[in-house]
Amino acid sequence: MHSKGGKQLKSGILFLVICVLALLSSCQQAAPTEDIYSFEQDKQNFQIIHTAALFKNYIEQAQKNPSEASSDLYQETVIQPIYDECFKKGEYIYMADATLYDAPTRLTELKIINDFLATNQTQINEEIQEALEKSAALLPTEKGVTVCIFPSIDTNASPYTVGAGKIIIPYNNLFDADFLKTTIAHEYHHSMYAEKGLHYDINTVLDNLIFEGKAVMFEKMVYPTLESTPVDPTYDKNFWAEIEKDLDTINSTRSLEILRGGNELPFLYGYSEGYKMIESYLANAPSTSIEKWTSLSTQEIIDKGNYFSHYDE
Repeated sequence: MHSKGGKQLKSGILFLVICVLALLSSCQQAAPTEDIYSFEQDKQNFQIIHTAALFKNYIEQAQKNPSEASSDLYQETVIQPIYDECFKKGEYIYMADATLYDAPTRLTELKIINDFLATNQTQINEEIQEALEKSAALLPTEKGVTVCIFPSIDTNASPYTVGAGKIIIPYNNLFDADFLKTTIAHEYHHSMYAEKGLHYDINTVLDNLIFEGKAVMFEKMVYPTLESTPVDPTYDKNFWAEIEKDLDTINSTRSLEILRGGNELPFLYGYSEGYKMIESYLANAPSTSIEKWTSLSTQEIIDKGNYFSHYDE
């Protein structure tokens, strides 16, 4: 009798605990989910992750309680739900520091961009899908590619590749369809660089010029009629003299200065020079496949293209 009653009591307590836990679980706010658009081409898998719903949650909470507009809130509501798909194990994860750790402010402006992204999701998907399919047709991927879209109020924030199959687009009000398409093609090539393990060869300033030059060449092959990264066809010895001494140095800061231009150099000077280095190589080896010249070393590109001779004349 006592034993049976004890079992009934224990069963009753267990049932009560389960009910309470179920009630508490139902009261917890579900983690915000991102919108994911997936598609396949020739057994290559692609997905586009929109963070508009996540940012909507972040903005609403931060506006209600400005003191909560912190890195912790940003991590919880935006970054954690998409970290694995967009950032985890990225070969260039250092590129993502600002996206990962700088909680957005200027929430009113951010909301405008975020609302645009939420409203125009279908159109953006179509533009990105077109660019990915065109890129993959020229240079197939084995691992697939994920593109993650973040609203951004920083018009200087550049799209970047976190690593193989992970492309980040900080979408701001300067974007249009053509820029988005050519950007995806450019970053797709960077993704393939990591997929092939070629990122280990990027050390010197010259390596970085070649790295970006290959991506510019690729974007122009994918979209030959769209306006993309500007290229100056001339060979200005004065500009070249400003960078020649730095080419063999390992200096990421100087690499960025040359690539972006400014001060003594034209806008995006390094991208333009890098493109012309690949162009010179292909002029002497026109039958080289995209996959082949993508994998060539800096020295092979320079030697075969005889690029430095343009500045010796």
